[in-house]
Amino acid sequence: MAVRNLSFSLNEFYHVYSRGVDKREIFLDDHDKKRFVRLLYLCNGSKSVEYRILKDKPLSDIDMGEKLVAIGAYCLMSNHFHLLIRETVEGGIVKFMSKLLTAHSSYFNKKYGRTGALFGSEFKSSHLNSDEYLKYMFAYIHLNPLKILDSNWKSKAINPVIASQFLDRYNFSSQADYKEKWREEMLILNRAAFPEYFANKGDFEAFLYDWLDYGGEALV
Repeated sequence: MAVRNLSFSLNEFYHVYSRGVDKREIFLDDHDKKRFVRLLYLCNGSKSVEYRILKDKPLSDIDMGEKLVAIGAYCLMSNHFHLLIRETVEGGIVKFMSKLLTAHSSYFNKKYGRTGALFGSEFKSSHLNSDEYLKYMFAYIHLNPLKILDSNWKSKAINPVIASQFLDRYNFSSQADYKEKWREEMLILNRAAFPEYFANKGDFEAFLYDWLDYGGEALV
């Protein structure tokens, strides 16, 4: 899986995302998504990935070696995904994305009997070069699944209670980990590597509610 030759700065924060080639779906069922979420942990290390051997092992029992990146948030959609990442070792983001995209592409093509590239030729990234921009990205990423509830939700008022309940039921983002719902997937995140914007789940819930009340059009 080819990944572009990018230069990221050590200890800087980035929004990284990738779509299926020609905007095609890259997750066709919940199993695809669950496997990819697990890969966010398994690919984030200096050691090689053998998913077949590690697929049933608790994440807490798996030594992946030195972490390549710190992950602060993530969200999977049917044809793309979003990551909030901090570069913690030189070249870590490129190495991590290469392992992640290659592992999922190989699995997907074998499962569905297809060949060729699954993702677009380049993954995209934005440097989060201000505190305001970085904090905003926690809202942008975690509110992304509302497109499933209503594809036009950003351009009109949405009931924040209904929206919050929908997001609580969505299992393929890191929102549950910020709402302090214990699950194995919380090991994917390294929250200590990011500013402590949310001291508790109440702070996080209030933050998302503020964005819903403010208006989705701000989440460009």
